[in-house]
Amino acid sequence: MSTYASMTITYAVATLFSALAFFVTTKGGNILKEFSHTNWATIVLGIVITGLEVGFIFAYKAGWKVNTLSVTTNAILAIVLIIVGLIGYHEQINWSKVLGVAICLVGLYFINKK
Repeated sequence: MSTYASMTITYAVATLFSALAFFVTTKGGNILKEFSHTNWATIVLGIVITGLEVGFIFAYKAGWKVNTLSVTTNAILAIVLIIVGLIGYHEQINWSKVLGVAICLVGLYFINKK
């Protein structure tokens, strides 16, 4: 099956279940009114999540091991999100975050060492 066709079905199902969850948990809620509160971050997050999922599928097809790929991408994502938080949201970086990045990098080295 095409990767993108598979993703389309996956996200269509996720959309239906998300809408169902909205109506079950929000008494008298108006989902269209809620959509009007959307901002740029929601759109960008959708693009990023799609990219991550497609990347996972392509990596698996290229032969990455399931246990290695997950840990590698999560460590890289943690590092990227620290940078995004710093630049985009003016979050502070403290020594524990620096240490966490260092531990992620050391872990990536050992996981990917042949």
